[in-house]
Amino acid sequence: MTSDAVRRVQSGSPWEESFGSARAVAAGDRVLVGGTTSFKGTVLYGEGDPYEQAKAAFGTAIEALGAFGLGVDAVLRTRMFLTHPRDVEAVGRAHKEIFDAVRPVSTLLVVDGFVDPRVLVEVELEAFRGAVDS
Repeated sequence: MTSDAVRRVQSGSPWEESFGSARAVAAGDRVLVGGTTSFKGTVLYGEGDPYEQAKAAFGTAIEALGAFGLGVDAVLRTRMFLTHPRDVEAVGRAHKEIFDAVRPVSTLLVVDGFVDPRVLVEVELEAFRGAVDS
């Protein structure tokens, strides 16, 4: 695959600049959206609320797909990282509201923590740019 076949999208996150990463990368038919939290700039949306953080994080990740002309229906895989097992139901509810009609494969992990301790949820997406059969 040539470098012309790879396209990167930045979201303006300070982590992208300091780590040298992109919010999303498209290569061929695949689009990968990296770890996304509910931060927009320096503002954390849904502080203390895992449901709201999940909705905001998924919203930002889906927005990144929009740069490639994709939406929720293109999502094949989601990954959710939580800091507390007690938040599984709230994050699952947010996921169902967004992805119920699509039913991507999903992974949910409880992790020890994130760089900012106020972050309760981080998500990743994988999407497909070709035709999808149901």
